[in-house]
Amino acid sequence: MAQPVWANGDAYEAYVGRWSRLVAVDFLRGLAVPPGRHWLDVGSGTGALTSTILTRTDPVRVTGIDPSEGFVAVARTRVTDPRAAFQVGDARALPLPDRVADVLVSGLTLNFVPEPARAVAEWARVVRPAGVVAAYVWDYAEGMAMMRHFWAAAEQLDPVSVERDEGRRTTVCQPDALRALWERAGLRNVSVWPVDVPTTFTDFADYWTPFLGGQGSAPAYVATLAETERAALRELLATRLPVEPDLSIRLTARAWAVRGATPE
Repeated sequence: MAQPVWANGDAYEAYVGRWSRLVAVDFLRGLAVPPGRHWLDVGSGTGALTSTILTRTDPVRVTGIDPSEGFVAVARTRVTDPRAAFQVGDARALPLPDRVADVLVSGLTLNFVPEPARAVAEWARVVRPAGVVAAYVWDYAEGMAMMRHFWAAAEQLDPVSVERDEGRRTTVCQPDALRALWERAGLRNVSVWPVDVPTTFTDFADYWTPFLGGQGSAPAYVATLAETERAALRELLATRLPVEPDLSIRLTARAWAVRGATPE
């Protein structure tokens, strides 16, 4: 099974990046990290979490690392605060020395990292003693209503599409799996909590158009369809989604957050 494509920062922003910014605010509030810390943002994408760290936590520095050159380029354009820097790198082999940062966070990335246990162990390596290692991931299996509606319609028309559904393929989008990863990496005082945010679309076009951008499993699946198949999926979704009198579509999205401390 091909991995989802993550390269076009603008398309990603329209698809799920805009919602990740809402999650980032609640996530950082839950961490309660004091000001003046050096943060690492692994899987920094288009800079949504980094920009929220800069405005909410008063860090001394934030280093964003992402495997996508396209995302890094967009982040450098959008996040111009001199305390932030972005570079290309692998979450499983960070280009950093041991114990270099006070806090490492990762937003909506771990589901897509091969060998997630290796990645979390690597994250613990680069954080100073008694530092924070934390992340959040979408609850693809149950909590992402925009995707659950999409895949339910896709499966009705094309049963084979179920193989692409993130909710069936991802292994670390549930609390117990996240807790186990953090504890196996030697992190202490591990806690897991839900973060729920509204995802309100102004109309059906606002919901559907981002699925044409090619970023992620669902848009990548749409790109494989013939025009008649794409139209059938669009029409079926239009009949299934809960449309308000003002034509808006009001859904919710859930992420699971996890936090642990490196040994002193």
